[in-house]
Amino acid sequence: MSGHATEHTTGPAPGPAPGQVAGTVGARTTGGVSSAGLEDDGAAQERLRRWRLVLGGDPADGTGHVLSGRDAGMDGALTALYGRGDTPTRPGKDRAAGLGASAPAVARWLGDIRTYFPSSVVQVMQRDAIDRLGLATLLLEPEMLEAVEADVHLVGTLLSLHQAMPDTTRETARSVVRKVVEDLEKRLAARTRATLTGALDRSARTGRPRHHDIDWNRTIAANLKHYLPEHRTVVPERLVGHGRSARAVKKEVVLCVDQSGSMAASVVYASVFGAVLASMRSLDTRLVVFDTAVADLTDQLDDPVDVLFGTRLGGGTDINRALAYCQSRITRPARTVVVLISDLYEGGIRDEMLKRVAAMRSAGVEFVALLALSDEGTPAYDREHAAALAALGVPAFACTPGHFPEVMAAAIERRPLPIPDAG
Repeated sequence: MSGHATEHTTGPAPGPAPGQVAGTVGARTTGGVSSAGLEDDGAAQERLRRWRLVLGGDPADGTGHVLSGRDAGMDGALTALYGRGDTPTRPGKDRAAGLGASAPAVARWLGDIRTYFPSSVVQVMQRDAIDRLGLATLLLEPEMLEAVEADVHLVGTLLSLHQAMPDTTRETARSVVRKVVEDLEKRLAARTRATLTGALDRSARTGRPRHHDIDWNRTIAANLKHYLPEHRTVVPERLVGHGRSARAVKKEVVLCVDQSGSMAASVVYASVFGAVLASMRSLDTRLVVFDTAVADLTDQLDDPVDVLFGTRLGGGTDINRALAYCQSRITRPARTVVVLISDLYEGGIRDEMLKRVAAMRSAGVEFVALLALSDEGTPAYDREHAAALAALGVPAFACTPGHFPEVMAAAIERRPLPIPDAG
């Protein structure tokens, strides 16, 4: 069979099949149906309608069902992107999708899909349009940017294009990026601060505190077994104390982020987390991005949008050079956490890279290797380099943004990292 779903799965670009897209809306699932003999006419027509939306209307779909009204509009929006099938319209020429490279046509289509589909589906279809139809250059036009549904992937596309943006588009692009960043901060900041504040407090406790640094609540809880009923008191055989100063910098964090094109979503999330960490007085946070060159964006961490527009997605990768820079900035190894976010495809000197990781760990640095910081699942990565890091005691794994605070808390407390099962 051919149709929207077949066209999408046989096309060159990745992403959910249109059958999955429309299924999100509720028009791509057949639902529970008993035997055909028990279906009334309404249920049978509904089933044909859904199959027609799944199959895309090719004459061979076998439904014979004609769409009208909203269904026809939905089908037209899907057909414009995914085509009707994989059969050629005439020998030697495949049936093409219907958006072309016309900005007005795409703008109308963007309006249509926002009418017919929820935001999450709109974002999937926008990504597919950019990937399948080469529409990235149209994002250089302000009218287009104002029409799209902003998400992390769109931000990644804009960052890869921002060097080529005309001045009339640049401010619109910044406003789109800022909206996404602010939404991410609202979702991630509070939990990150709470999780890491607890980890910092626990890491700062000492068993030999000065009198005014004693944490009496935890000291009493730790010594309840030494309660003397006859004296109605607790003998504190073990004291639990806070660090010397609650405002002192307790840990240093270095985020070392690969800005090659495949890491776009990770760069976006890293900039947001970098800004959150930099806002915590107990942490001294540094953000370093790299391809074949290294850029220290620490002085821009008060505004993650500035950080993002300071990156340049694409290019090669020299992890060794980036780690050399990070290593040179470490002043207190035993209180430092280095987080390398990279797919580990090294274009620099592999052996030197591994030696630097080993040297930092020997000096007392807590080293974390994340293959991705995104919601995309397990990414493509260099398995040989990942295995070499694991041999040094540095497991490499993908991490979702929601899991990142727990990973950082474990690194700060120097306990085993909570590695996801699928990592």
